[in-house]
Amino acid sequence: MRYSNRSEMLITLLSISIALCACSRRPNDEQIVKDIQQKAATDEDIKGAPVKVEAKQGKVTLTGKVRTPAAQKKLEQIANDQPGNTGVDDETTIDPDAIASQELAPAMAAAVSTPVPRPKPQPIVVPSGTTLMVTTSQSLSSKTSQAGQTFLATLAQPISVAGKPALPKGATVSGKVVSAKAKGKIKGQGELSLTLTSISVQNHTYDISTSVLSSTSKGKGKRTAATTGGGAAGGALIGGIAGGGKGAGIGALIGAGAGLIGGAATGNKQVEIPAEAALSFTLNEPLTLPPPPE
Repeated sequence: MRYSNRSEMLITLLSISIALCACSRRPNDEQIVKDIQQKAATDEDIKGAPVKVEAKQGKVTLTGKVRTPAAQKKLEQIANDQPGNTGVDDETTIDPDAIASQELAPAMAAAVSTPVPRPKPQPIVVPSGTTLMVTTSQSLSSKTSQAGQTFLATLAQPISVAGKPALPKGATVSGKVVSAKAKGKIKGQGELSLTLTSISVQNHTYDISTSVLSSTSKGKGKRTAATTGGGAAGGALIGGIAGGGKGAGIGALIGAGAGLIGGAATGNKQVEIPAEAALSFTLNEPLTLPPPPE
């Protein structure tokens, strides 16, 4: 009996000692608070948030504001994982100002990172009806020229659209002889008709469609000029060759629209247009050019 009682007492004392040792090893409230605060301070979602941590007899109370629901869950998890806690009371709230700023942040970042696109330069359109004054690079004649023959000229006057330069003076222009009839082909008349087919700007050639300039000689000292194919009827024929003299004035025949300038009819009923004669054509269709270089 004595040995049995002693054994029971030893077992009781041993249990009390173990319990006391366990209690001594369990973190106190101050240590619990300190550990939770340190872990929260190193978390990217929680650090800097005005959060207060308290502990009483192992029970942890969390108060204050966090920026996101995710931060709130992280803080609660840190407290629950803390050794020595006997429970966690999470009284933290979500900061509405922080939520608003986070919602605006992506939009602001996108606005900063995405540059505002500059408006695309618009092409230049030379409208139909625009008059093109050109200077011929070669002589043309109702006697020597043939239908389908091409000729070259240069733009005598620059063209602008809405104050922006479109076609520069001196641009190379190509034309075509529409018809050429020498003396005796039609009741002794000489006839010459011309049109422009293309213009070259900045190493690029653009097809164009213009009015047809026609000049007919009916007899010595008599001549007519007209524009067709989109231009107004009538025209002007000034200067040229009279009796073989280049540049001698032979009068003018001026109609309702711009026409032929610089051509002439000689006494032998041929229509002669000397080199460097000024001719006027009208665009039948708009001419679209690329935007000017910036």
